[in-house]
Amino acid sequence: MKAQVNGTSRDLDDGTSVAALVSLVGAPTSGVAVALDGAVVPRALWDKTIVPDGGVVEVLTAVQGG
Repeated sequence: MKAQVNGTSRDLDDGTSVAALVSLVGAPTSGVAVALDGAVVPRALWDKTIVPDGGVVEVLTAVQGG
């Protein structure tokens, strides 16, 4: 299946969870937020939320600085 991840089309296995996708893109373990089709996915639901075929995912990391 295909999904848009941070603006790039990616091939994913069927049933890929948000948690697996975050790991796949190499995001850090803290300071990360995920939006799926425009809605924020709470971290407590990452393991249970499956990325649908054609889904649009944004993985955002906090950046420190001034």
